[in-house]
Amino acid sequence: MSKKGRSMDATEALTSPAEAEALEQARQRLNKKGAPRATAESMALKQRDISVSEFFAKNRHLLGFDNPRKALLTTVKEAVDNSLDACEEAGILPDITVVIEDLEPGRPASAKQSRYRITVVDNGPGIVRKQVENVFGRLLFGSKFHRLKMSRGQQGIGISAAGMYGLITTGKPMLIQTRPSAQKPAHHIELAMNTKTNRAEVTADDETDDFPLRRLRELPQVREVGDSFLSHRDYPTGTSVSIELEGKYQRGRGSVDEFLELTAIANPHARITLVRPTRETGDDEDAPTIKGKKGSVPAPSTPAAAPAEATPAATAATTSPTTSDLGPLVIFPRAVNELPPETKEIQPHPRGVELGTLLQMLKDFEASEKGGTLYTFLQERFSRVSSQTASSFCSAIGVTSRTKVADIEPPQAEKLYKEFQDAKLPPPPTDCLAPIGVRQLLAGMLKGVRAEFYAASSREANVYRGRPFLIETAIAFGGDLPADDSARVIRFANRVPLLFQQSACSSFKAVAETNWRNYDLQQPRGAVPVGPLVIMIHMASVWVPFTSESKEAIADYDEIRKEMKLALMECGRKLGTYLRKRAKMRRESERRDVFERYIGEISQAINALTGVETKKLYDALLTQARKRTAIADLQLDEDGKAVKDEDPADSEGVIIVETAASQPAQAEPRRPEQEPSLLDVEPVKRASAKARASRKAEPKSSPKPGAVTPSKTARSAKPQPQAAASAPAKGGSGTSQGQADSKAKPKLRLNLKTGKLEPVDDGPKLF
Repeated sequence: MSKKGRSMDATEALTSPAEAEALEQARQRLNKKGAPRATAESMALKQRDISVSEFFAKNRHLLGFDNPRKALLTTVKEAVDNSLDACEEAGILPDITVVIEDLEPGRPASAKQSRYRITVVDNGPGIVRKQVENVFGRLLFGSKFHRLKMSRGQQGIGISAAGMYGLITTGKPMLIQTRPSAQKPAHHIELAMNTKTNRAEVTADDETDDFPLRRLRELPQVREVGDSFLSHRDYPTGTSVSIELEGKYQRGRGSVDEFLELTAIANPHARITLVRPTRETGDDEDAPTIKGKKGSVPAPSTPAAAPAEATPAATAATTSPTTSDLGPLVIFPRAVNELPPETKEIQPHPRGVELGTLLQMLKDFEASEKGGTLYTFLQERFSRVSSQTASSFCSAIGVTSRTKVADIEPPQAEKLYKEFQDAKLPPPPTDCLAPIGVRQLLAGMLKGVRAEFYAASSREANVYRGRPFLIETAIAFGGDLPADDSARVIRFANRVPLLFQQSACSSFKAVAETNWRNYDLQQPRGAVPVGPLVIMIHMASVWVPFTSESKEAIADYDEIRKEMKLALMECGRKLGTYLRKRAKMRRESERRDVFERYIGEISQAINALTGVETKKLYDALLTQARKRTAIADLQLDEDGKAVKDEDPADSEGVIIVETAASQPAQAEPRRPEQEPSLLDVEPVKRASAKARASRKAEPKSSPKPGAVTPSKTARSAKPQPQAAASAPAKGGSGTSQGQADSKAKPKLRLNLKTGKLEPVDDGPKLF
């Protein structure tokens, strides 16, 4: 500050209040061109309420509508999630059809987006007429936010936000058709959301028998399906939602195709049909897990998948659960005909509530139950609180079981909250969860991933913040998966795929922190493993802690990440056992190949030395070689152990698909194992003392270096531990018979100078 400025401040400090006011008025007169300053009254006039729909309309990126391609995917995702939830609650096997129509097929090639009409039809229970405006035209309205029960939707934002985005980008209202009863016509409603009031404005309300829409059955993409597409028999009731929006359809990662593929894996009880638009904005490679096939369309209800060899005949079967990619039409068939277990709503756990929540719960109970006691409140509004536990809580804060909730003071409520944290209570019940299950996980992975080895595991339920959750994992290895790329991690939360924000998700961090080197896989430091591997992680919970309203990543809670790592380690142990067994089988197969390569020459050489029949020697040595390398012919179960007469499909937790890569090579077809004796002679009796004395008296000849030194026939008759390296000798049942044979045919010895075999008389030897 300058010297002049300091003097002015000092002058103002010494003036009286009246003089200071006069100076302020003089300053305002000098600053005539400046705007007048705001006052408290003028600022109060500008303040007004903000609608939640108005807020999200300006911040639509928070809901997943931050770019055209992602907006198209989010619209399909929210509609499909609602359809799956409705069908499961009504006990109906879901049959969902997604139709994407390109409304601007003649756009220039340089266009980065286009206008699409998204239509999702389901065979669920439908929606009653008076709830249509609230469900589709109002944000933060739903029945799933306050209940502690596993479901896909949580906040009541998704489908309403999709309609709001379509209205903003195209100005077109949502088209809803719903039929709650098969004997009554469907309701046809067109509505648009008023973002100022967060309410729907209905522009059309009729009744119609055109459900599902006849217009969809006349699309050129569905001509191959015929009359079975959207038939009235398969859709007696249900809901159809159509939204026009500005978007971008493109295949590959993060596309509608990938989302529906992963949804079919996590929901094998659902049949999903995708009708692609006639033109794409760009062409990417399909996601590597899609098992597309060209051929006939599978039946609407496909039986559960049975693991089989990946042969062309099996792939072409109409009952195969493999995805049918017909170009403009993709059908993800139903792999199991069983719905997930029905879930039950539970009360909050005492360890999961916070002090402010507890105070509000006391007020709500007092308002609903006039004269209600604290003893009753603890048992009715909390889970795992028995009558004895409720009495102990009342005694701990200095009240009785008859004390009313209205008489509880804030200090007593705070003390009760501390007692909740210190009490040893059982974990909350888990009947509120509906995990996928090991069987369904394997059926889904087998349907969607080309691999050789499949393993799955499901952990026991655990608790975070008083809320139960359960972790399930599955892995697929080998087969057609790329061997040089990093493992692909597919993440699910309450059976919904998570396609974005992978690095911020607790699932991805758990995969990177697991030591996959222990299971014979390569893994860079701090990264996912490298190899032909697909890793699937599913979290089932009554309230999934997402990082944002777009529900794209799971928050990194320590309890959740620990359970994920333990489940991954369980699958990793199964994979490691399988890989080690397979490597040993390969080594033994190569070892057998070496044996079989030289058995013929060894048999001929022994025949030349001893006169034993060559074919008998060859068969005996081949049998011993196969016996020593029998592990090369084994089949492995889920623990990597040998399977005798069982089918690996009956094992829980693992499926092994026999392919050319997983089978060890064999030199020739396997012959029946008869286990013949390597030596076709009877055991020789122990020599007498007289024979041993005469043998000692014979002069011993020292063989030349490198000469083949045979041993006596009697000694060779003794079983050797290395039978494959032994040689049979033709002889009788005793020592005298062996000596008679040796006189009939003289023994030979290799002459190192001439390289020929010469007869020797230094007694019987091994050859």
